[in-house]
Amino acid sequence: QVQPVESGGGRVQPGGSLRLSCAAANIFSFNVMAWYRQPPGKEREFVASITRAGSTNYADSVKGRFTISRDNAKNTVYLQMNSLKPEDTAVFYCNANDGLYVYWGQGTQVTVSS
Repeated sequence: QVQPVESGGGRVQPGGSLRLSCAAANIFSFNVMAWYRQPPGKEREFVASITRAGSTNYADSVKGRFTISRDNAKNTVYLQMNSLKPEDTAVFYCNANDGLYVYWGQGTQVTVSS
């Protein structure tokens, strides 16, 4: 498949944790894999990214709380989210870029509330 597929979303209390997964065929062929999110009523925003070499970048709002990683053997990128806050509530999207085209997943809902 070309389109990434996200999973692992759900509802969690503030301070809790979730791990999101993004499955994409031949994941090593992509220059960059990334996570974006779109809160209700707001525009989509960058969350984290990882390159083929394993270097990572994070939005300031998630630094120290979120960790992006990849498992090439499983064709999967992960987003470990700890110390979740209500403002993290959003639809999270997986993004894959091969240098010429960009591919988006359909999203997975993350809701943080008490």
